[in-house]
Amino acid sequence: MLFLVLAVIVTLGAGSAVALVATSGDGSSDKKSPSESDSTAGGLPTPSLSIPSELPSLPTGVPSRLPSDVPTDLDSLLPSLGGDDVPYYMLQTGDCFNIDDTKPGQAAKRSCRVAHDAEVVKVAELEGTYTTDAALKKAASALCAKPLDTKAAKQPAGTVRGTLVQYPDPTGFKLGIDKVACSLAADVGAGKRKLTKPLT
Repeated sequence: MLFLVLAVIVTLGAGSAVALVATSGDGSSDKKSPSESDSTAGGLPTPSLSIPSELPSLPTGVPSRLPSDVPTDLDSLLPSLGGDDVPYYMLQTGDCFNIDDTKPGQAAKRSCRVAHDAEVVKVAELEGTYTTDAALKKAASALCAKPLDTKAAKQPAGTVRGTLVQYPDPTGFKLGIDKVACSLAADVGAGKRKLTKPLT
């Protein structure tokens, strides 16, 4: 902290030195021709800086510890996520994941080579202004319709039985979350059937 205060004082001193060199002491403009130079070999005067002998004291009354009601770890401020749980808007095309109805907006990422509920076919971005959940749902469904239909048509019969469109609620959208995850699922709702390999 002392170094920081010292650096500020040195910086202020340097600014004053430059200001003093640029103006004369009596207020008159002291113009000299290049031949009348009275300074060093480079033609420019060299300012001298002096550091005051007394430094200002640091403020008193700084608390030595945090109030007792402030959490000591940041983990308590963040939602608790299981090992591979991520918010849906962090999913990328090709990610496979499980869904848990008790954790809306979350996805538990899984390898596409083990049993999983769904695979992301496309991640799109909402554009425009939406203030209701119904408007967001309609816009997100429109973004996902064609890519999901195209991908579903390429899958072997019985592989996928549903689609999953994840989108922000109005509050999230207002905060800047504009991602939509368009996924194909083995079985939406009951969750008894699983995908066991990447989609083709």
